[in-house]
Amino acid sequence: MSQRRSTWIALLVAVTFFMENLDATVIATALPDMARTFGVAAVDLNIGMSAYMLAVAVSIPISGWLADRFGSRLVFSSAIVLFTLSSLMCGLSDSLETFVAARVLQGISGAMMVPVGRLAVLRSTEKKDLVRAISFITWPGLVAPVLGPPVGGFIVTHASWPWIFYLNLPLGVLALIAALALLPKRDDASARTFDFSGFLLVGIASAALLYGVEILGQSRDDVLQGLALSGTGVVLGIFAWRHMRRHAQPLLALGVTGIRTFNVCLCGGSIFRIAISTLPFLLPLMFQLAFGLSAFDAGLLVLAVFAGNLAMKPFTTWVMQRWGFRPVLMVNGILGVLAIAACALLDERMSPALILFILFVGGLSRSMQFTVFNTLAFAEIPKEQMSDASTLFSMFFQLSMAMGVAIGALLLRLSMNIHGTAGHAETADFQLTFLCVAVIAAIALLDNLRLPPQAGEAVLQRARAKD
Repeated sequence: MSQRRSTWIALLVAVTFFMENLDATVIATALPDMARTFGVAAVDLNIGMSAYMLAVAVSIPISGWLADRFGSRLVFSSAIVLFTLSSLMCGLSDSLETFVAARVLQGISGAMMVPVGRLAVLRSTEKKDLVRAISFITWPGLVAPVLGPPVGGFIVTHASWPWIFYLNLPLGVLALIAALALLPKRDDASARTFDFSGFLLVGIASAALLYGVEILGQSRDDVLQGLALSGTGVVLGIFAWRHMRRHAQPLLALGVTGIRTFNVCLCGGSIFRIAISTLPFLLPLMFQLAFGLSAFDAGLLVLAVFAGNLAMKPFTTWVMQRWGFRPVLMVNGILGVLAIAACALLDERMSPALILFILFVGGLSRSMQFTVFNTLAFAEIPKEQMSDASTLFSMFFQLSMAMGVAIGALLLRLSMNIHGTAGHAETADFQLTFLCVAVIAAIALLDNLRLPPQAGEAVLQRARAKD
């Protein structure tokens, strides 16, 4: 396949990734308006966000089997159709029950788009073009969670909340046309049996773990329930891992984890994503609750992170080719830890310019580390294992992003309990929380030490030769 066509496929997948990631957070600022429409309390609408993320997490494991069984073109196109229709259903919902049902369908279809779309890119891209292709499909995961709340707020202010979902309709139609035109009609389909036991174990483990941590972060009255659910998720996850190791045709083939670069990007990369996923949640909350800013002003400040993400994008490929994966992960990882820790210095007396600078620098580091992990993960994966790697990576990716929000809420609540400010979060509570998040990012940095000095060098050499 030509480089031009593989580039267009990468751009197509990037658009669908953006739709899926944006819809995870875009309703955050629209909850009060939606609550009035449905006649419920705004806090009750949190289930709309939780149901979406849980549906994505539970459904991702089956996507690899579907792509192998029916081909990535059919599954990816069908996912776009279902995502578009479920977006229409969300906008037309007149009750909380119908809205939640539509969000579950939207999450299931989003789960199909993520790994299957990435698999389509990996199958259509030669190793020498891999760095470039991955850079295209990395940015949605970076910018969409940051853009979601301000975009939702803008739409609610100037239109009405259903338009948050109606905007997906023209994008979905264009994406479907592009998918049918660009993706090959036949790819590597196989008739392997479906591992139903593995699907149940992985799905229930993911849902229990995510929901349990979310309960721990939201309510002090349900601590035992949150601990029980989280513990159940961990235990079932261990059973699921053992099942996958022993099953002849497992839902998730774990043999790919034996590749060192993929293993580090899966483990250390997931811990890093948990750390950075707390920021789009904690920063707007701190600016509003502790600094007393309006939702609009808080959103403008957080856009500095987005600006840093975009500013780094043109340089990521050059930096990787110039210094290599491992040195960049280590040096930039240290800068990332320091940038997160620097958020603990923010307070209401600091000048807006300095706040913007700190967030901008953090966005630069965040973008670099994110792209390197996403590229290195597939740098040494053989073509025949791409499907397994894509599904497993996508599942850990989604779980870590969702866990980031839940762990951010949990750490904030613990900080409030330490400072005795359980009724209202203050600046000191957020500062302690950011220090804890920096420790999580540092743990991810330690895992990078397992990488060999020349990790992924073959891909970089091909890219250098091409340039």
